Amino acid sequence: MKKVLIITYYWVPAGGGGVQRWVKFAKYFRDFGWEPVIYTVSNGDYPLLDPSLAKNLPEGIEVIRTPIWEPYDFYNKLTGKKKGEKIDANFLSQGKKLDWKKRIAVWIRGNFFIPDARCFWIEPSVKYLSKYLQDHKIDAIISTGPPHTCHRIGYGIKKKYNLPWIVDYRDPWTQIDFYDELNLSAWADRKHKRMEKEVLDTCDIITPIGKTMKEDLHKLTNTRVEVVTNGYDEEDKKQDEAISLDEKFSIVYVGTMNNARDPKVMWNALNELKKEGHELFEKLEVRLVGGIEASVFESIRNAGLDSYITHIKYLPHDQVLKMQNKAQILLLVINDTWNAKSILTGKIFEYIASNRPVLCIGPHDGDAAEIINTSGAGIVIDYKEVAEMKKVLTDYYAKYKTGSLTIQASGIEKYSRRALTGRMSGLLNEISK
Repeated sequence: MKKVLIITYYWVPAGGGGVQRWVKFAKYFRDFGWEPVIYTVSNGDYPLLDPSLAKNLPEGIEVIRTPIWEPYDFYNKLTGKKKGEKIDANFLSQGKKLDWKKRIAVWIRGNFFIPDARCFWIEPSVKYLSKYLQDHKIDAIISTGPPHTCHRIGYGIKKKYNLPWIVDYRDPWTQIDFYDELNLSAWADRKHKRMEKEVLDTCDIITPIGKTMKEDLHKLTNTRVEVVTNGYDEEDKKQDEAISLDEKFSIVYVGTMNNARDPKVMWNALNELKKEGHELFEKLEVRLVGGIEASVFESIRNAGLDSYITHIKYLPHDQVLKMQNKAQILLLVINDTWNAKSILTGKIFEYIASNRPVLCIGPHDGDAAEIINTSGAGIVIDYKEVAEMKKVLTDYYAKYKTGSLTIQASGIEKYSRRALTGRMSGLLNEISK
């Protein structure tokens, strides 16, 4: 069986979509003739932990862990956080206004820690893996980012050993929505772009998670780009087939919700329906699972909806799946940012697989909208369409009352984790001949 070395910062016991993506690939790689070998950190600074994901790992999988030094104690001291306090790596994409201390910290991060705050792991990793490869046969490597430090490790190994290499882009690098907010000097901007171009031009294949990201990458490199989306696991789906739906008219959201991902159009629509005395408030419960920013709770209060909101800070992935499958409606919110069209959250595929109606707030011409519309999984409403939101909510409630609120998504088999692993394995086969 061929071996593929997977370079990833996020790994079990970390939680989140990036971990799930590669845990699921690792779960099914052996079915397609590839043995995964994981290279990761031994002391990662993970904002979320989900040890339950370990049950997906194949027996006897080799996981290599090496230590990393990260500058977060310095960041915490500068910004007034407690030593060891967890930092959300996505805080820049959350649309929050930063105080002067955080602005200084962001400037330091963007200009001195290139490509990211994990950059001190690059040189030791290339040195460690060079020694490892002298004693172990590896047929191909995959680096997955962010952090894009992982790609720079892959670049170092590719330059030394010329192994077939796939660069997995879960999020963009210099095309990320908050890149301009890093306040980069001209020198740092050139270095970021040079380092990214070296990665993109040197690897064999790039695998972004969506169509628009693929189009953006074509502007940066001539290297082959193949979309490999996130997906859903059929085994997870089978476990909950007999689950009963919530008795309440439940609208369930899973994930981080911040200023850029605040469903104000829904709050405003519900506020108007409440003033009109609509009967759906007799059964309504909006359940938010994950980290919710203070600005979102302010929007909820302003709309007079506090008593209809249930907030659950975090649930393990297996419990999240049960809650999704019980929901009357699943809420998906795409960041209201300039790159909204390209955003394709990992949870969309598990939402679709649940066979519950997906209510998506985002651009009608985005990647997420295309998947929802072509699969028949739900409805997409733009950020300002309050009247349309009211109509959809009342229509859904009428169906809920008669027990007919359901959908049957079609053509989603290509998004199963096993099928996607087959696609990734096919790419590995092509470049490792």
